[in-house]
Amino acid sequence: MNAPVPPQVDSAGATPVMAQFFEAKARQPDALVFFRMGDFYELFFDDARQAAAALGIALTARGQHAGEPIPMCGVPVHAAEAYLSKLIRSGFKVAVCEQMEDPAEARKRGSKSIVRRDIVRVVTPGTLTEDGLLDARGANRLAAVAVRAGAAAIASVELSTGEVEVWAPGKSALASALAALGPSEILVPDRLFADEAVSAALKAAGGRVQPLPSALGEPGAAEARLKRLYGVETLDGFGALSGAEVSALGLIAAHLETTQAGRTPSLAPPRRAGEADVMAIDPATRASLEIERSLSGAREGSLLAAVDRTVTAPGARLLAARLARPLLDPERIEARLDAVDWLLARRDLRRRLRETLKGQGDMARALSRLALGRGGPRDLGGLRDGLAAGGALRALFEAAEGPLEATPPAELAESLAALDLGRRPELADLHASLSAGLGPDLPLQARDGGFVAPGVRPELDEARRLRDDSRRVILSLEAELAAQSGVALKIRHNGVLGYFIEATAKAAEPLLRPPLNATFIHRQTLANQMRFTTVALAELDARIAQAGERALAIEMAAFEAWRDLVCAAADPLREAAAACARLDVAAALAEWAEEAGAVRPELDRSTAFEAEGARHPVVEAAVRRSGGAFTPNDCRLDGQAVTAPRLAIVTGPNMAGKSTFLRQNALLAVLAQAGCPVPARRLKLGVVDRLFSRVGAGDDLARGRSTFMAEMVETAAILTQATPRSLVILDEIGRGTATWDGLAIAWACAEALHGTNRCRGLFATHYHELAELERRLQGVANLSLRAREWNGELVFLHEAGPGPADRSYGVQVARLAGVPPTVVARAQEVLERLEREAGAPAQLGDLPLFASPAPGLAKAAGPSPVDEALADMDPDGMSPREALEALYRLKGLSREA
Repeated sequence: MNAPVPPQVDSAGATPVMAQFFEAKARQPDALVFFRMGDFYELFFDDARQAAAALGIALTARGQHAGEPIPMCGVPVHAAEAYLSKLIRSGFKVAVCEQMEDPAEARKRGSKSIVRRDIVRVVTPGTLTEDGLLDARGANRLAAVAVRAGAAAIASVELSTGEVEVWAPGKSALASALAALGPSEILVPDRLFADEAVSAALKAAGGRVQPLPSALGEPGAAEARLKRLYGVETLDGFGALSGAEVSALGLIAAHLETTQAGRTPSLAPPRRAGEADVMAIDPATRASLEIERSLSGAREGSLLAAVDRTVTAPGARLLAARLARPLLDPERIEARLDAVDWLLARRDLRRRLRETLKGQGDMARALSRLALGRGGPRDLGGLRDGLAAGGALRALFEAAEGPLEATPPAELAESLAALDLGRRPELADLHASLSAGLGPDLPLQARDGGFVAPGVRPELDEARRLRDDSRRVILSLEAELAAQSGVALKIRHNGVLGYFIEATAKAAEPLLRPPLNATFIHRQTLANQMRFTTVALAELDARIAQAGERALAIEMAAFEAWRDLVCAAADPLREAAAACARLDVAAALAEWAEEAGAVRPELDRSTAFEAEGARHPVVEAAVRRSGGAFTPNDCRLDGQAVTAPRLAIVTGPNMAGKSTFLRQNALLAVLAQAGCPVPARRLKLGVVDRLFSRVGAGDDLARGRSTFMAEMVETAAILTQATPRSLVILDEIGRGTATWDGLAIAWACAEALHGTNRCRGLFATHYHELAELERRLQGVANLSLRAREWNGELVFLHEAGPGPADRSYGVQVARLAGVPPTVVARAQEVLERLEREAGAPAQLGDLPLFASPAPGLAKAAGPSPVDEALADMDPDGMSPREALEALYRLKGLSREA
């Protein structure tokens, strides 16, 4: 949802404070302004009305403007994150207008001076960095789309980790590319909303769409902003970026300039990806297969949740990214599988590695927050602990012993090298400084102090001693002065004089005479007491008064020095964080493989799909939790239609497991190409370039599409985009219309997938007439999920085997679903009558659609028994009785066929 733009309010005659608000609002008219006033962020006018409604807080009024009360509401500064999170989830942007000075500083300019305020950031869905606003185990990406000279590009940034990526897909692939990224916010030049392909991709992708002026994407302006963002004179170091790629990256840079109010984030150089690098999965397929989220939108029940055994948030995000974008290069996939296999064979090392990783902080996000000025001592502590964990991980591998080769595979070796502080002096220096300087208890904010360890800075220790132990220090000085003077005196304190020395009038007489009067300075005489001070006491008084401020200032200076060290080591820190995430994912997948009995897939560049004893990872986990066992199944396809069919027609009753079988095989391809073990006895897979799924019913009423229309739109996309290297799973095509219309559509689609697209496919259907395709098309075979009737009960075997199903058992399933017995009985009666009496309006083979498959696809077949019988007949020589007997004979032959 996009927040409505509040109406402009006339600022004439406003108070100085409200004038500040109007100035901030004019700079960010489409954002709610969090206006800092002391311990609260206040909102005014329409901002207050909208925020109060969204947050469920009281709307009040304060003062007047233009003769009307000013609506207002507020949230406490210390609890602002929770309110921000709710507003962002509701679709609002929030501009944070902070106090830029202490009120005491403002008063020095005059009694009527007001505190300076300025917008320090604009919070949008794609620019979140705080832990309280982010899903620790999920990415939060900001994407931008640009089109130049007909070429499209997508740029994305994960601001919380600094990862930057740029793609150059064709317009037709925009939807699948955006769906793979799953951005929270998408920046789009306003002129592109007139482009139907771009608009369709944006609607399918989800995420908040943020229009920007098209001028921001012009190549010259975009290039200048990009150079400014990275602090470079030329973009040559980023590779040969196209005009569209520069425009997309420039939109990102422009948005960051605005939302971060001039603060420069720590970003990695743009990493170029391409359509040829990853498996294309369109949004409908991604949702249907429930790769990252179930159909309800929850993580639970998804493929990711089923296989995720990571112990760190960065590892969880990396695993999600791999599943979202499976690779196409077998060599890169094999490198990932090598790492998993190596750790799978070393259970003890894997256990200790995972234990060590649990203590590691989220280094990438800590680095990003520190670079943006939003980090605190705990972020420094996270970096310290992460670097320490990295050193411990290296020690684990170096000490590992076993019967197998000791040298880890390339992915593990490269990760360990990135954690080698001996080769990274900047990381070694940072780790040493943080380890020695940070205390054990770290506050969230640097301004809270107390995070620098004792003994690191003598001046800080002295300030703290004065601040925390002033009473002890005063008593020590009191004893020293009493001994020096021989007078019974006390050091006391009040708000007017501060610290002073007090003695009775008689006892104080020596203090007024030489030589003591040189040390004791008379300040005040009372009826019975006299008060003095000394130079040492006056200095101590000043030091005690300033000790707290001085201690905090020293700690803030230390924090800024550490922050500078962190920013200087940004690149190796980011590499170390990525290395730990890779180690976590490899160990987690090995853990899951051992737990689930998953095996390493065999990958090549063929068009084979050979799954033996395969299981659905999500359904199997659910069945196991309930104490049951999952029935494994085989599936063999061959795009060349040599060793196996290219297209399998899958039949069987409802609830027999057709949809599970279809999705199971698609998920095997996703897991394998993501570099994960697969739940099967064996899987040989020729890499899949595009994965398509049309399973389940759903409408799109917002776009005027019925269930059947939505089905046809998705089917059209498959038929126009699938290639010979693709894998397609289709379920119940044509069911949303009249029987013969639906059968005709299903038949034609199956023929096209087989003969035109020539892709590997599983085609589930209740149109048993499609079983005829096995006889007519060379690369088609029938496959069915078995069920049996036993003592009047329907038993689902969940076994896939060759051949078509004999029937759909729909009436029996209706009875199992609880349909009233009288209705079930009547349905059975009608079914039996239809099967006994009803005939098709024409024999299937006589219909033009079914009689004329694509050229070259028909099998060589002899005449049918009906044809032979007809050839032997002589209608002119038959008696009426003989003609009637021949007709019955033909009818019997047609049923047998």
